[in-house]
Amino acid sequence: TQPGMTIVCGDSHTSTHGAFGAIAFGIGTSEVEHVLATQTLPSRRPKTMAINVEGSLKSGVTAKDIILAIIAQIGTGGGQGYIIEYRGSAIRELSMEGRMTVCNMSIEAGARAGLIAPDQKTFDYIKGKPHAPEDFAAAQSYWETLFTDSDAKFDVEITLDANTLEPFVTWGTNPGQGLPLNASVPNPADIKDAEERGAAERALEYMGLTAGTPLKKIAIDTVFLGSCTNGRIEDLRAAASVIEGKKIAPKLRMLVVPGSERVRQQAMKEGLDKVFLDFGAEWRNAGCSMCLGMNPDQLAVGERSASTSNRNFEGRQGKGGRTHLVSPLVAAATAIRGTLSSPADL
Repeated sequence: TQPGMTIVCGDSHTSTHGAFGAIAFGIGTSEVEHVLATQTLPSRRPKTMAINVEGSLKSGVTAKDIILAIIAQIGTGGGQGYIIEYRGSAIRELSMEGRMTVCNMSIEAGARAGLIAPDQKTFDYIKGKPHAPEDFAAAQSYWETLFTDSDAKFDVEITLDANTLEPFVTWGTNPGQGLPLNASVPNPADIKDAEERGAAERALEYMGLTAGTPLKKIAIDTVFLGSCTNGRIEDLRAAASVIEGKKIAPKLRMLVVPGSERVRQQAMKEGLDKVFLDFGAEWRNAGCSMCLGMNPDQLAVGERSASTSNRNFEGRQGKGGRTHLVSPLVAAATAIRGTLSSPADL
Protein backbone atom coordinates (compact mmCIF):
# COMPACT_ATOMS: atom_id res chain seq x y z
CA THR A 1 0.00 0.00 0.00
CA GLN A 2 1.29 3.44 -0.95
CA PRO A 3 -0.05 6.98 -0.54
CA GLY A 4 -2.24 8.14 -3.41
CA MET A 5 -3.43 4.68 -4.40
CA THR A 6 -7.05 3.74 -4.92
CA ILE A 7 -7.56 0.31 -3.37
CA VAL A 8 -10.65 -1.90 -3.49
CA CYS A 9 -11.19 -5.36 -2.07
CA GLY A 10 -14.05 -7.67 -1.22
CA ASP A 11 -13.82 -6.80 2.46
CA SER A 12 -15.57 -3.90 4.15
CA HIS A 13 -12.52 -3.14 6.29
CA THR A 14 -10.35 -2.41 3.27
CA SER A 15 -10.61 1.14 4.63
CA THR A 16 -7.71 0.25 6.95
CA HIS A 17 -5.36 1.17 4.09
CA GLY A 18 -6.55 4.77 4.39
CA ALA A 19 -3.95 5.16 7.14
CA PHE A 20 -1.37 5.42 4.35
CA GLY A 21 -3.12 8.23 2.53
CA ALA A 22 -4.89 5.89 0.12
CA ILE A 23 -8.55 5.88 -0.85
CA ALA A 24 -9.53 2.34 0.09
CA PHE A 25 -12.96 0.77 0.37
CA GLY A 26 -14.74 -2.55 0.24
CA ILE A 27 -16.74 -3.73 -2.76
CA GLY A 28 -19.11 -6.60 -3.59
CA THR A 29 -18.38 -9.69 -5.66
CA SER A 30 -19.84 -8.29 -8.89
CA GLU A 31 -17.69 -5.19 -8.49
CA VAL A 32 -14.62 -7.35 -7.86
CA GLU A 33 -15.27 -9.06 -11.19
CA HIS A 34 -15.57 -5.68 -12.91
CA VAL A 35 -12.30 -4.45 -11.41
CA LEU A 36 -10.43 -7.60 -12.41
CA ALA A 37 -11.77 -7.33 -15.95
CA THR A 38 -11.38 -3.59 -16.52
CA GLN A 39 -9.30 -2.06 -13.70
CA THR A 40 -12.12 0.47 -13.36
CA LEU A 41 -15.18 0.94 -11.20
CA PRO A 42 -18.12 3.28 -11.85
CA SER A 43 -18.57 5.41 -8.75
CA ARG A 44 -20.37 8.58 -7.75
CA ARG A 45 -18.35 11.36 -6.18
CA PRO A 46 -18.68 11.02 -2.39
CA LYS A 47 -19.23 13.86 0.01
CA THR A 48 -16.33 14.89 2.24
CA MET A 49 -16.10 15.03 6.01
CA ALA A 50 -13.21 16.32 8.11
CA ILE A 51 -12.88 15.03 11.65
CA ASN A 52 -10.36 17.12 13.56
CA VAL A 53 -8.99 15.54 16.73
CA GLU A 54 -6.95 18.17 18.51
CA GLY A 55 -4.86 17.88 21.66
CA SER A 56 -2.94 15.03 23.27
CA LEU A 57 -4.27 11.72 24.54
CA LYS A 58 -3.95 10.89 28.22
CA SER A 59 -2.03 7.82 29.32
CA GLY A 60 -4.17 4.74 28.73
CA VAL A 61 -6.23 6.35 25.95
CA THR A 62 -5.64 4.93 22.48
CA ALA A 63 -6.61 5.16 18.82
CA LYS A 64 -9.44 2.70 19.50
CA ASP A 65 -10.89 5.10 22.05
CA ILE A 66 -10.71 7.92 19.50
CA ILE A 67 -12.71 6.07 16.87
CA LEU A 68 -15.25 4.69 19.36
CA ALA A 69 -15.80 8.23 20.64
CA ILE A 70 -16.21 9.52 17.08
CA ILE A 71 -18.80 6.86 16.22
CA ALA A 72 -20.66 7.52 19.48
CA GLN A 73 -20.83 11.20 18.51
CA ILE A 74 -21.89 10.95 14.86
CA GLY A 75 -23.67 7.59 14.99
CA THR A 76 -23.32 4.50 12.82
CA GLY A 77 -24.97 6.33 9.93
CA GLY A 78 -23.24 9.66 10.44
CA GLY A 79 -20.68 9.04 7.73
CA GLN A 80 -23.04 7.59 5.13
CA GLY A 81 -22.13 8.87 1.68
CA TYR A 82 -18.88 10.44 2.90
CA ILE A 83 -15.18 9.81 2.75
CA ILE A 84 -13.70 10.95 6.06
CA GLU A 85 -10.35 12.63 6.49
CA TYR A 86 -9.03 12.31 10.04
CA ARG A 87 -6.89 15.32 10.95
CA GLY A 88 -5.50 17.24 13.89
CA SER A 89 -2.60 17.03 16.32
CA ALA A 90 -3.87 13.89 18.07
CA ILE A 91 -4.10 12.04 14.75
CA ARG A 92 -0.59 13.14 13.76
CA GLU A 93 0.71 11.84 17.09
CA LEU A 94 -0.66 8.35 16.42
CA SER A 95 1.63 5.59 15.23
CA MET A 96 0.89 3.99 11.86
CA GLU A 97 -0.74 1.07 13.69
CA GLY A 98 -2.98 3.50 15.56
CA ARG A 99 -3.92 5.24 12.33
CA MET A 100 -4.88 1.88 10.84
CA THR A 101 -7.19 1.26 13.79
CA VAL A 102 -8.96 4.58 13.24
CA CYS A 103 -9.36 4.13 9.48
CA ASN A 104 -10.42 0.51 9.93
CA MET A 105 -13.60 1.52 11.76
CA SER A 106 -14.64 4.25 9.32
CA ILE A 107 -17.13 1.69 8.01
CA GLU A 108 -18.73 1.38 11.45
CA ALA A 109 -19.44 5.12 11.21
CA GLY A 110 -21.22 4.47 7.91
CA ALA A 111 -18.51 6.07 5.75
CA ARG A 112 -17.40 4.84 2.35
CA ALA A 113 -13.77 5.20 3.40
CA GLY A 114 -11.50 7.04 5.80
CA LEU A 115 -7.99 8.34 5.31
CA ILE A 116 -5.14 10.25 6.93
CA ALA A 117 -2.75 12.45 4.95
CA PRO A 118 0.69 10.87 4.62
CA ASP A 119 3.56 12.40 6.59
CA GLN A 120 7.06 11.48 7.68
CA LYS A 121 5.74 8.68 9.89
CA THR A 122 4.08 7.18 6.82
CA PHE A 123 7.22 7.42 4.70
CA ASP A 124 9.42 5.93 7.44
CA TYR A 125 6.98 3.04 7.89
CA ILE A 126 6.97 2.19 4.17
CA LYS A 127 10.72 2.58 3.64
CA GLY A 128 12.53 -0.73 3.54
CA LYS A 129 9.35 -2.79 3.27
CA PRO A 130 9.37 -5.60 0.63
CA HIS A 131 7.19 -3.70 -1.86
CA ALA A 132 8.50 -0.18 -1.28
CA PRO A 133 9.31 1.75 -4.50
CA GLU A 134 12.85 1.25 -5.80
CA ASP A 135 13.27 4.98 -6.34
CA PHE A 136 12.03 5.85 -2.88
CA ALA A 137 13.16 9.48 -2.96
CA ALA A 138 11.12 10.17 -6.09
CA ALA A 139 8.10 8.40 -4.64
CA GLN A 140 8.34 10.36 -1.40
CA SER A 141 8.57 13.64 -3.32
CA TYR A 142 5.23 12.81 -4.93
CA TRP A 143 3.66 11.60 -1.67
CA GLU A 144 4.59 14.87 0.01
CA THR A 145 2.15 16.64 -2.33
CA LEU A 146 -0.78 14.53 -1.10
CA PHE A 147 -2.28 16.77 1.53
CA THR A 148 -5.48 18.80 1.79
CA ASP A 149 -5.10 22.48 0.96
CA SER A 150 -5.40 24.77 3.96
CA ASP A 151 -8.38 26.57 2.41
CA ALA A 152 -10.21 23.40 1.33
CA LYS A 153 -13.92 23.25 2.06
CA PHE A 154 -15.53 20.08 3.41
CA ASP A 155 -19.21 19.24 3.33
CA VAL A 156 -19.03 18.59 7.08
CA GLU A 157 -16.40 19.36 9.71
CA ILE A 158 -16.35 17.92 13.24
CA THR A 159 -13.90 18.57 16.08
CA LEU A 160 -13.04 16.37 19.07
CA ASP A 161 -10.95 17.41 22.07
CA ALA A 162 -8.37 14.67 22.58
CA ASN A 163 -7.38 16.10 25.96
CA THR A 164 -10.73 15.11 27.48
CA LEU A 165 -11.05 11.62 25.95
CA GLU A 166 -11.21 8.64 28.31
CA PRO A 167 -11.04 4.88 27.66
CA PHE A 168 -14.22 4.05 25.74
CA VAL A 169 -16.39 0.92 25.66
CA THR A 170 -19.64 -0.03 23.97
CA TRP A 171 -22.66 -1.02 26.05
CA GLY A 172 -25.16 -1.85 23.28
CA THR A 173 -25.52 -3.71 20.02
CA ASN A 174 -23.92 -1.31 17.56
CA PRO A 175 -20.56 0.48 17.63
CA GLY A 176 -22.25 3.84 18.16
CA GLN A 177 -23.70 2.81 21.51
CA GLY A 178 -20.58 3.61 23.50
CA LEU A 179 -19.58 5.63 26.54
CA PRO A 180 -16.47 6.47 28.57
CA LEU A 181 -15.57 3.56 30.83
CA ASN A 182 -16.22 5.67 33.92
CA ALA A 183 -19.88 6.14 32.92
CA SER A 184 -22.92 4.00 33.71
CA VAL A 185 -25.32 2.11 31.47
CA PRO A 186 -27.68 4.77 30.05
CA ASN A 187 -31.38 5.00 30.83
CA PRO A 188 -33.42 4.87 27.60
CA ALA A 189 -36.01 7.13 29.26
CA ASP A 190 -33.44 9.94 29.10
CA ILE A 191 -33.16 9.67 25.30
CA LYS A 192 -35.45 12.16 23.56
CA ASP A 193 -35.41 10.68 20.06
CA ALA A 194 -38.04 7.92 19.91
CA GLU A 195 -36.11 5.78 17.42
CA GLU A 196 -32.88 5.98 19.42
CA ARG A 197 -34.79 5.32 22.65
CA GLY A 198 -36.34 2.17 21.18
CA ALA A 199 -32.95 1.00 19.92
CA ALA A 200 -31.46 1.52 23.38
CA GLU A 201 -34.28 -0.43 25.03
CA ARG A 202 -33.78 -3.35 22.64
CA ALA A 203 -30.02 -3.22 23.13
CA LEU A 204 -30.25 -3.33 26.92
CA GLU A 205 -32.64 -6.27 26.74
CA TYR A 206 -30.32 -8.22 24.45
CA MET A 207 -27.21 -7.30 26.44
CA GLY A 208 -28.85 -8.20 29.74
CA LEU A 209 -27.98 -4.85 31.30
CA THR A 210 -29.80 -2.58 33.73
CA ALA A 211 -29.81 1.20 33.33
CA GLY A 212 -27.61 2.92 35.88
CA THR A 213 -25.16 0.04 36.31
CA PRO A 214 -21.56 1.34 36.33
CA LEU A 215 -19.80 -0.03 33.26
CA LYS A 216 -16.87 -1.07 35.45
CA LYS A 217 -19.15 -3.48 37.33
CA ILE A 218 -20.03 -5.49 34.22
CA ALA A 219 -18.51 -8.96 34.56
CA ILE A 220 -16.85 -10.49 31.50
CA ASP A 221 -16.60 -14.17 30.53
CA THR A 222 -14.22 -13.94 27.56
CA VAL A 223 -11.61 -11.43 26.42
CA PHE A 224 -10.72 -11.44 22.72
CA LEU A 225 -7.51 -9.68 21.67
CA GLY A 226 -7.14 -9.61 17.90
CA SER A 227 -8.89 -8.75 14.59
CA CYS A 228 -7.97 -6.38 11.76
CA THR A 229 -8.76 -3.52 14.14
CA ASN A 230 -6.37 -4.38 16.97
CA GLY A 231 -4.37 -7.48 16.05
CA ARG A 232 -1.12 -5.72 15.16
CA ILE A 233 2.21 -6.08 16.93
CA GLU A 234 1.79 -2.76 18.74
CA ASP A 235 -1.54 -3.97 20.15
CA LEU A 236 -0.04 -7.22 21.40
CA ARG A 237 2.87 -5.37 22.99
CA ALA A 238 0.52 -2.96 24.74
CA ALA A 239 -1.64 -5.73 26.18
CA ALA A 240 1.40 -7.79 27.19
CA SER A 241 2.87 -4.83 29.07
CA VAL A 242 -0.28 -4.70 31.22
CA ILE A 243 -0.59 -8.41 32.03
CA GLU A 244 3.09 -9.36 32.39
CA GLY A 245 3.71 -10.99 35.75
CA LYS A 246 0.00 -11.22 36.55
CA LYS A 247 -2.63 -13.96 36.31
CA ILE A 248 -5.94 -14.11 34.50
CA ALA A 249 -9.14 -13.62 36.51
CA PRO A 250 -10.77 -16.86 37.75
CA LYS A 251 -13.15 -18.53 35.26
CA LEU A 252 -12.30 -15.98 32.55
CA ARG A 253 -11.07 -17.05 29.11
CA MET A 254 -8.73 -14.93 26.99
CA LEU A 255 -8.02 -15.56 23.32
CA VAL A 256 -5.02 -13.83 21.75
CA VAL A 257 -5.14 -14.01 17.95
CA PRO A 258 -2.48 -12.12 15.95
CA GLY A 259 -3.83 -10.33 12.90
CA SER A 260 -1.34 -11.94 10.52
CA GLU A 261 1.31 -14.64 10.48
CA ARG A 262 4.01 -11.98 10.21
CA VAL A 263 2.70 -10.36 13.40
CA ARG A 264 2.54 -13.76 15.11
CA GLN A 265 6.15 -14.56 14.24
CA GLN A 266 7.33 -11.14 15.41
CA ALA A 267 5.43 -11.51 18.68
CA MET A 268 7.01 -14.91 19.30
CA LYS A 269 10.44 -13.50 18.49
CA GLU A 270 9.85 -10.91 21.23
CA GLY A 271 8.58 -13.53 23.68
CA LEU A 272 5.06 -12.10 23.85
CA ASP A 273 3.52 -15.53 23.37
CA LYS A 274 5.15 -16.66 26.62
CA VAL A 275 3.80 -13.58 28.44
CA PHE A 276 0.26 -14.41 27.34
CA LEU A 277 0.59 -18.13 28.06
CA ASP A 278 2.08 -17.52 31.52
CA PHE A 279 -0.82 -15.16 32.21
CA GLY A 280 -3.30 -17.92 31.37
CA ALA A 281 -4.43 -16.80 27.92
CA GLU A 282 -4.72 -18.94 24.79
CA TRP A 283 -2.10 -18.14 22.13
CA ARG A 284 -3.64 -18.81 18.71
CA ASN A 285 -2.67 -18.94 15.07
CA ALA A 286 -3.31 -15.80 13.04
CA GLY A 287 -6.81 -15.27 11.69
CA CYS A 288 -10.23 -13.72 12.22
CA SER A 289 -11.33 -16.04 15.03
CA MET A 290 -13.88 -14.66 17.48
CA CYS A 291 -14.24 -11.33 15.68
CA LEU A 292 -17.05 -12.92 13.70
CA GLY A 293 -17.52 -16.14 15.65
CA MET A 294 -15.47 -18.25 13.26
CA ASN A 295 -15.45 -22.03 13.74
CA PRO A 296 -15.62 -22.93 17.47
CA ASP A 297 -14.42 -19.50 18.61
CA GLN A 298 -17.87 -18.36 19.67
CA LEU A 299 -19.66 -17.12 22.75
CA ALA A 300 -22.38 -19.29 24.22
CA VAL A 301 -25.86 -17.85 24.70
CA GLY A 302 -25.68 -15.15 27.37
CA GLU A 303 -21.88 -15.09 27.54
CA ARG A 304 -20.25 -11.67 27.54
CA SER A 305 -17.00 -10.63 25.87
CA ALA A 306 -14.65 -7.67 25.93
CA SER A 307 -13.41 -7.64 22.35
CA THR A 308 -10.84 -5.52 20.50
CA SER A 309 -12.71 -6.12 17.23
CA ASN A 310 -14.95 -3.69 15.35
CA ARG A 311 -18.53 -4.98 15.49
CA ASN A 312 -20.84 -5.80 18.38
CA PHE A 313 -24.07 -6.65 16.56
CA GLU A 314 -26.46 -9.25 17.96
CA GLY A 315 -24.98 -12.71 17.42
CA ARG A 316 -21.76 -11.38 15.91
CA GLN A 317 -19.57 -13.55 18.16
CA GLY A 318 -22.04 -16.38 18.54
CA LYS A 319 -25.80 -16.73 18.84
CA GLY A 320 -26.93 -14.93 21.98
CA GLY A 321 -23.40 -13.67 22.69
CA ARG A 322 -22.94 -10.19 24.13
CA THR A 323 -20.02 -8.09 22.90
CA HIS A 324 -18.38 -4.98 24.37
CA LEU A 325 -15.87 -3.28 22.04
CA VAL A 326 -12.71 -2.15 23.84
CA SER A 327 -9.08 -1.17 23.27
CA PRO A 328 -6.20 -3.63 23.84
CA LEU A 329 -5.33 -1.86 27.11
CA VAL A 330 -8.89 -2.18 28.40
CA ALA A 331 -8.98 -5.80 27.22
CA ALA A 332 -5.82 -6.60 29.19
CA ALA A 333 -6.98 -4.86 32.37
CA THR A 334 -10.37 -6.56 32.07
CA ALA A 335 -8.71 -9.97 31.82
CA ILE A 336 -6.95 -9.28 35.13
CA ARG A 337 -9.95 -7.92 37.06
CA GLY A 338 -12.78 -9.87 35.45
CA THR A 339 -14.89 -6.74 34.94
CA LEU A 340 -14.59 -3.96 32.36
CA SER A 341 -11.50 -2.05 33.51
CA SER A 342 -8.66 0.16 32.36
CA PRO A 343 -5.00 -0.09 33.43
CA ALA A 344 -5.64 2.84 35.80
CA ASP A 345 -7.91 0.53 37.82
CA LEU A 346 -5.15 -1.98 38.53
